[in-house]
Amino acid sequence: MNAPDQLILLIETALSTGKTLTCAESCTGGMLAAALTERPGSSAAFEYGFVTYSNTAKQKLLSVQPATLSQFGAVSEQVVREMATGAIKASGANLSVAISGIAGPGGSDHKPEGRVCFATANTSHDSCLQVFSETVEFGALGRENVRLSARDHAIQLLLNALNTGKGLR
Repeated sequence: MNAPDQLILLIETALSTGKTLTCAESCTGGMLAAALTERPGSSAAFEYGFVTYSNTAKQKLLSVQPATLSQFGAVSEQVVREMATGAIKASGANLSVAISGIAGPGGSDHKPEGRVCFATANTSHDSCLQVFSETVEFGALGRENVRLSARDHAIQLLLNALNTGKGLR
């Protein structure tokens, strides 16, 4: 299924299940939020998202801990887990996705271009917060393609979480 079809299905599924979505973006810089608002009526499922490109923004808006950033770096599963959790707490949404990565150009041996970390946070029926994370190596596709791939992957993660009631996959 292509990205526009996934997006339509995501919004329709959220609307039909009464679930609300939010996102916490870093390397995608608001691309996911823009995609989520393309469909008229999507405001019933998506009220707002967070673009937290700097570490300071991650701390102020999403309550990411300075120690987590210091120990693991912004591109880590530990940080995106805190971003996804912070987005749920700040927005009151039922489901969030967080994205942080190295879009390029550049990177390092330790964190290469195209590495993107994702997390979903989902409130369950008993109000417990379930958080799942993963790292995807998209490769050195170029900045625009890494960002687009990350956006599309996040859409699929949200759709999977809505359909399964769980997190990733």
